[in-house]
Amino acid sequence: MPDIRHAISIGAAPTRILPLISSAHGFAQWWAADVSEDRSTGIVELSFFKGDTVYRLQPVHDMPADELAWLCLTGNEWAGTKLNFQWTFDQKNTLLRFTHSGWAAETDYFTRCNTTWGAIMFRLKEAAEGKGLGPFFATYGLE
Repeated sequence: MPDIRHAISIGAAPTRILPLISSAHGFAQWWAADVSEDRSTGIVELSFFKGDTVYRLQPVHDMPADELAWLCLTGNEWAGTKLNFQWTFDQKNTLLRFTHSGWAAETDYFTRCNTTWGAIMFRLKEAAEGKGLGPFFATYGLE
């Protein structure tokens, strides 16, 4: 099974990054403008392309202290995949490693998602460093 992997150095402590990767409100800062969260389950929904694509993400519990993960419940080729964020901090920068794992095959859609994730990681970096440029999908008119 192919996996998408990215790593990015962020000039912020993990305490600045965690709120951005752990909730709908956080995702709205760098990923997508149209997000919602079921507070009772923690499930987050991200809607793209005027609602034509919806990704439902369920938090994965019992993770190590330096990791956070989401199980993808829906989405074209995303259902059953997992988004994993793992970090290390050196008192100045956080090295954030991102893996989107469990893809069934390396399709054209997989490759496009890989390219998009690379760009989105820079939006996450900017949000954590206080640049506040907003979500990738709203900014580039891709919603």
